[in-house]
Parts: sequence; C-alpha cells; structure tokens
Amino acid sequence: MALSLQGLPTAISIAEQTKKPSLSINVSSLLSLSTTIQHAKQVHALMVKTSQLSESYPLSRLAEIYSISDHGNLQDAERIVLSMKEPSTFAWNTLIRGNTKRKQPQKAISIYISMLSNSVLPDDYTFTLILKVCTELSLSDIGKQIHAQIIKLGNESGLFVRNKLIHFYAVSRSVTDARKVFDRSPELDIVSWNTMLEVYAGDGDSLSLYHMFDSMPCRDTVSWNTMISYSVKKSMYIEAVRLFRRMQDEGEEKPDKVTLISVLTAVAHSGSLSLGKWLHMYIKKQRMEIDGNLGSALVNMYSKCGYLDGAVQAFKETSEKNLDIWNSMIGCLAANARSSEAIDLFSEMDIRPDAITFACVLKACSHGGLVELGYKYFNEMKTKHGVIPDIVHYGCMVDLLGRAGLFDEVKAIMEEMPMEPDVVMWKALLSACKTHKEFEMGEEVGIRLIKEDPDDHANYVLLSNMYAIGNRWDQVHRLRKDVLDRGLKTRPGCSSIEVDGIVHEFIAGDVRHERKKEIYEMVHEMGKRLKEAGHEHETDQVLLDIEDEETKQISLGHHSEKLAVAFGFVSTRPGTTIRVIKNLRICGDCHSSFKIFSGIYGRDIIVRDSSRFHYFGNGSCSCLDCW
Repeated sequence: MALSLQGLPTAISIAEQTKKPSLSINVSSLLSLSTTIQHAKQVHALMVKTSQLSESYPLSRLAEIYSISDHGNLQDAERIVLSMKEPSTFAWNTLIRGNTKRKQPQKAISIYISMLSNSVLPDDYTFTLILKVCTELSLSDIGKQIHAQIIKLGNESGLFVRNKLIHFYAVSRSVTDARKVFDRSPELDIVSWNTMLEVYAGDGDSLSLYHMFDSMPCRDTVSWNTMISYSVKKSMYIEAVRLFRRMQDEGEEKPDKVTLISVLTAVAHSGSLSLGKWLHMYIKKQRMEIDGNLGSALVNMYSKCGYLDGAVQAFKETSEKNLDIWNSMIGCLAANARSSEAIDLFSEMDIRPDAITFACVLKACSHGGLVELGYKYFNEMKTKHGVIPDIVHYGCMVDLLGRAGLFDEVKAIMEEMPMEPDVVMWKALLSACKTHKEFEMGEEVGIRLIKEDPDDHANYVLLSNMYAIGNRWDQVHRLRKDVLDRGLKTRPGCSSIEVDGIVHEFIAGDVRHERKKEIYEMVHEMGKRLKEAGHEHETDQVLLDIEDEETKQISLGHHSEKLAVAFGFVSTRPGTTIRVIKNLRICGDCHSSFKIFSGIYGRDIIVRDSSRFHYFGNGSCSCLDCW
C-alpha cells in the first residue's frame, strides 16, 4: 500500500475496515508518517482495534510522539510505556526527553529512577538527558552519582556524555572535576574545548582561560565569543577589541551578532569611534538584520562616543524596535543634551514603557531643566502606566529639583520617599548645593554622604569644593587631614582620545607619549591664550583635588583632559571636533577652560566624564555649568 501524508487518514480508514493483524507493518509505516498528534491518535485507535498493542516498536514510537509533540500528552505516553512487557531503553528515554522538554525536570529524574528499578540499562543518550536535568537544577550531588554510574557502566568514553559532564561541573563551579573529565577524554571536539573555556570564564581564571584558548587546535565563533565577552565582563575593553582584530586576522570564523554586540560594548567604553563606524558598516555589508539587541548596542556605542548622528541612524535602521532600543535611544538623547528630542521620542513610543524608560525620560527633564514636565511624568508613572517609582526615579527628581535650585521641593520629595536615600542621591544634592551656594544644606548633606560612604575619596572632594567656594579653608584642611589619616587611595584620573583609529590615553602630568614635546608646547600655548582671554585659574581645584595632592600637586594645566585636548589640537585639522572620554568628573577649571577654548580655537569639544556629556561650543557648555 502506497502511503503519503495526504493519504494518511484514508489509509487508516481502509485498515479499520479490514481489521486484519497482518497490517502491523502498515501501522509502523503510518507512525513514521505521522506529523501531528491527531495522526498519532488515529494510528493509536487503529492499533487498539487491530490488537497490535503488544508490539514494542510501534508502541515506543507512539509514546515518543505523545511525549515530544507540541500538543502531546505525557500521561498517555507514560501509560503506553508502562503497559509494555519490557520497555526498551529507547522507550524510557522518550519519557525522560518529553518531561525535560515540558520543563518537568523532577519528573524526568523520577522516570530515570523507575528505569533503573526495572533493571533497564541507560545508554549514552539517557545520560546526556539526565545530566542536562542535573545541570539545569544545579543538583550537584545527584549529578556526581550519575557520573559514578557512567563510570561503572563504561559510558564515560562517549563524546556527548563527556561534554555534558564537563558542562555539569562547570555550572556546579567544580573546576577541578571538569578539568579531570577533560584531561581523561580520549577524544576532544570543539564543544569540549569551548565548554572548558566557559568553565574558566565562569571561574574568573584568566590565566587558564587564555592558555586553553591559545592551545586549541581549532576555534569556532563560540570560542571567540567566549573570550571577547569575558574581556568585556572584566572591563578589559582594549583586550576585547584586540581579540576581535585577531579573529578578523586569522579569518577562521565570521563574527555573529553575539560577537558584534560584545565588541560594540567594548568600543562604547574605549571610545574607538572609527572601529564602531566600521562595525556598523560591516553589519550592513553582511546584510545582517539589525534587531532590537544589535540596534541597542549600536545606539549605546554611538551615544557613549558622543556621535549622535550615528545613534539616530542606527535607531532608524533597526527592523523591529523592542523596548531596549527605545530606551537606548531616549537615554542617548538625554545624555547628549537633547532633552526636548528625548521627550518627543518618548511620546512616539508604540509599546508600553518600563521603569528604565522613565529613568531616561526623567534624566532628560533633569538635564534640560524641565521641572514641570518632570513632575508630570513622575506622577504619571504609577497612575497612567502602572510603574512604581524606585530609588532611581526619586534620585532623578532630586537631581532635577536640585539643578533648578528648588531645595524646598527637594526636601518635600525626599520626605515622601518610601525608601532611604542612597549615595548617588546625596552626591547629586551636594553638587546642586555647591552650584547654588546653598552652604547650610550642602554641609549637612556632605557630612551625611561621608558618613554613608567614608572610604570614597570623591565624597571628601565634593564637600571640600563647597567649603572652598565659601572660603571655609579651615574645614578644607580638616577634610584633607581626614583623607590622609584614613589612607584613602584615589582612582587615577585618565582621559582618552581617538585619532586616526588609535585610542591615546593620558593621566595627569603624563610624559609617556611619543609626541610629548608637541603636546606640552600646545599646553603652554593654551595657557597663554587663556590668560589673554582674562581667565583666572580656579586654583582651589589644585588645593582640593585629592588626586593631584597624591601626584605632588601637578598644575591645573597638566590635567589629563587638558593633555588629551592638546593632543587633539596638534593631531587633527582645524575645525575637527575633539572627543575626550574621562573616567572621573571633569574638574571646574578644565570645564571653564574648555568653554573658552571652543571659542578661541573654533572647535567643538565633547567630553564624556563619569557624570554626563559636556558639549563645548562657542564659549558655552550644554550642561549649563551644572554637573
């Protein structure tokens, strides 16, 4: 009888009419052709009517269909297996596999125990299934018992079983056991090597990770992705970029979306805009779909490199805009001093906003001084969108009101908060007090901040700066003594700038650069131009900058951000935008100097510090001198 999927119901109908046991071969054929649970049920009914419920293979195949089909029934599958005289290993595996697929791991283990109780020996496939369950549930003790059974039954040599064992021990953080299985393996494939890479990456063992990686006989995209993502996770952004370039040079495997997202993250932190642009072009050249995840990575990269046009372009090119891409773009506009555009984009959202969305919107209101609008969105979060404000949202409101000098409103909103203020909120408020010379509240906040986090030297600097503005030098010296007595270590200030595709890093007073003579000649000229413009250095910054205290009070003209800008001036054509990234907040003297430089030299200067972006142009800054 010739059978086809289209003719399956007809064939079943003919068989039902004849009801002859000789059709057992046809039943097996029918089951092999069954593609839906409805087909399987028809064949099952035929088996009942033709008394073919004693044959193992058709029953096992039927149980498999019931177990793994999307609309199958595990209870029916289990009844079929248990009705068999001697269920085969394949039949038991079918039940374990079905329960694993349906997210019922405990039941899968129960079936495995029943299998052993019925004296049925597991095979390699059984062990891979049950090890997967132990891995997902972090059942360390049971997994080790399974390993003992594998050794006892002689199944440890199976490649798939060994790889599952390595993965199980990796998730269980048993690095030594994972390595023992790896070393005892008579055969290793790319999965074995990649799994061990994941073991060392998860354990944070950089030395072993890089040594295994370099020892691999071959690598695939997963291998490279593991190394690059590990470097990003450990904030080794330059190393992540180096690995990506090495991947390109060796040319064994092409980067996929996972690779590109990791590298774009590294670029965002390192500030290598030229590489970021190249990656964007590569994505388009390879005709990769820019989905929400890849689009978000592109927008974040362009945002942190201070290239807003690129972020807008990436947003437009994103095929399906998920919540992440909307949040990234709104956050990008807010961080880059485009508050009104951020608000406009928020109004265009066609999906439901979440807590991150509102944090971005409130930051846009804060950076744009949009007090009434900030109150509006803060109140609508809960009433209109069902989003409960958390500490981040309250912090945004404190920052917004503090920047506007509305300190009574600040007190009111902090009193109504259902949680205690955090360090970020205290820092924002202290900065606002300094800007608006609200000395009494500022002192109270500064003392509270130091009490909350006494080991952060930046807290002492913030309060010291405020005391200096108020000419309270006795308190300034007291704070410096406290810092020295505590032995607090400063985070060294570092500024970077990309020129011709190469990222150059500077620290205060840096003399390591090969073009240091030109740089310091430019610094000297910049100082003269400042003096001619009537600028007076904010010398209190030298006295109060703890970083400079520890580096023997290097002059203000040698701050890392000034050296980076000077290098930009001597290394690029007139009119070229200067982009600098600093790991700390920009100091007050550099900030006022850059406003003047933007006018004198006719250059736009963009500085991304630890607080926000500063767009200097025509003698002013986008932050309105509040950061």
